[in-house]
Amino acid sequence: MAVPMHAAAGSTHQTDCVSIAIRNIGKVFQNGTRALQDISLVVPAGQFVTLLGPSGCGKSTLLRLIAALDAPSEGTIEIGGKARVAFVFQDAHLLPWRNVLRNVELPLELKGEAKAQRINEAKRAIEQVGLSDAIDRYPAQLSGGMRMRVSLARALVTNPNLLLLDEPFAALDEITRQRLDEQLRHLWRQRAVTVVFVTHSIPEATYLSQRVNVMSKRPGRIVLDHTIDLPSDRPAMIRGEAKFAEQTHRLFEALERGEA
Repeated sequence: MAVPMHAAAGSTHQTDCVSIAIRNIGKVFQNGTRALQDISLVVPAGQFVTLLGPSGCGKSTLLRLIAALDAPSEGTIEIGGKARVAFVFQDAHLLPWRNVLRNVELPLELKGEAKAQRINEAKRAIEQVGLSDAIDRYPAQLSGGMRMRVSLARALVTNPNLLLLDEPFAALDEITRQRLDEQLRHLWRQRAVTVVFVTHSIPEATYLSQRVNVMSKRPGRIVLDHTIDLPSDRPAMIRGEAKFAEQTHRLFEALERGEA
């Protein structure tokens, strides 16, 4: 599900993407469980950053704190600029009685935008994720990958300048996942948006990101802040190259340290 906040009107792609400054964040739940400990991270405007770590390490918790869907127990999170945030969850959460077009236009409908404008914006977002030929289909008629594309289009229709994604492709088969990774990276370069992406997949983090922050097991801490040494243009075949393997090895070593 995409959750838009402070979405901007109009169709012009933004050049005002925001930065994020996370300082000494900690999170303790009401039951006493400490999820995060002393997290500090700066994300420059327009960067694609991935949070990589084992299940239960607090990646999703940190993403929710950035989105202001929850509050930290310690520390501060500052967004540099006026944020228009879209949050994409692991489950697409499409409304089964609405077709693709009506699911994508929903955030604009809730904002009260005129019907003609929201339909145009929704069609543009659907085209960007390659689903124009499925615009009249209902969720039950879509594959898992197609449903996630609809969810991504629903996020993009709000014209966000900060896109947060919580393992959106984790439940998909490997080929579909790789194709959606490629499409997401293309959309990020096309739209100039700040992205924070959560995954436990080392190859996915390596392919998508400019930077990867590897987190330890609970309580989550950052054990490596690594700049991915790969070219900006990343064709699918790069996954088979030696330099790609070198980057994945660095991340794997950090994950092992975090588990220890």
